[in-house]
Formats: sequence, structure tokens, C-alpha cells
Amino acid sequence: MKNREIKLHAVAEAQQGYFTTKQAVAAGYVAPTHHYHVGTGAWVRERRGIYRLAMFPASPEGQYVLWSLWSCTRGERPQGVFSHQTSLGIHDLSDLMPAKLHMTVPESFRRSVAIPKVLCLHRAGLAAGEVVQRQGFRVVLPLRAVVDLLKEGAESPDHLRQALKQGLARGLIGRSEIRRHPDRKMIERLLKGVGR
Repeated sequence: MKNREIKLHAVAEAQQGYFTTKQAVAAGYVAPTHHYHVGTGAWVRERRGIYRLAMFPASPEGQYVLWSLWSCTRGERPQGVFSHQTSLGIHDLSDLMPAKLHMTVPESFRRSVAIPKVLCLHRAGLAAGEVVQRQGFRVVLPLRAVVDLLKEGAESPDHLRQALKQGLARGLIGRSEIRRHPDRKMIERLLKGVGR
């Protein structure tokens, strides 16, 4: 394996096989040759500027890596964090199948192209303690997802109560985390089924 192949493979492996044009260039693949690698079948073009090494099979979680890379700044730093219903699904706390992937981005997030129809963007700041890193993407912790959905009235309180109780039972949400939360009273009311 050549040095550039080793570098690109390492990047792609950390991102479930995905990589950006800039990451390929940084590994040593000059931009004019990218179409050649797609033509040979070694690379799969997933979106403009985003590829997958063909040796990595597409997986259900790959969509999260793809859209995380789509949200990158020019400096290749992903801005999007999966949130709301999508976060509950990733944490296996919901069986809802939303039509769109919900992603929270900073208020300053801008794109010169239209937002893909598969995404629903929410603009907000996230604290480091509200986010967890997965392989190639980030997702908000379950309590943040429940609180966001509760404040927006986007899901039924019964569904959110169930997600909250499952999160507590599985150790994904801690009682101390609820006690320290600024919206503690609202969360406790939800748990007790009060104020629907």
C-alpha cells in the first residue's frame, strides 16, 4: 500500500469509510485524479465533495457520517450534531421513524446551496457536555434531545416520558444529570405525567 493510500484509509476508517475531497488531497490525492478513482470503483461518490472507499460497505449509520461531513466548515470541522428525534433513535430510545434527520448547527452556520430535503436543521449552541462522539459523527445526549422536543412540543409527552424512563433505566440519563439541569422542574413534571 502506498503512503497516500495508508493515510486516506486511516481517515476513512475513522469515518466509517467516508472522506471529503479536502481529506483526500491532504492524504496526497490531487483533485484532478478523483474522478479516476471513482471510475475504477475504488471510491464511491456519495455527494459533491464526499466519497466512500468501496472496501467499506454502506451501513445504516453511514448516513450520519455523510451528513456530518456535509456540515463541515472550510477547515473540515463538522458543525452538525444529530439531535431531537434523530438523537433518540440513535440512542435506541425511540421507535419513531422521522421523515428527516434532525441536526443542530450553530447560529452562524451558512451554506451557499440549498439544505438537502433529508435534513431538518435546528440552530442553537450546544455545550461540550451535551454531546457525545460516535464513529464519524456527533450526537446530543438523550436528556438534551428530550428537553428540546419537550420545549418545542414536537412529540407527545407520553412518548418523551417513555424515552426518559428508558434512558434512566439503561443508564443513558442519570438522576444527578436531571437534578443539575436548568429545566429540572419541567423534566420532573414530565416523569410524573403532570402538566400535559
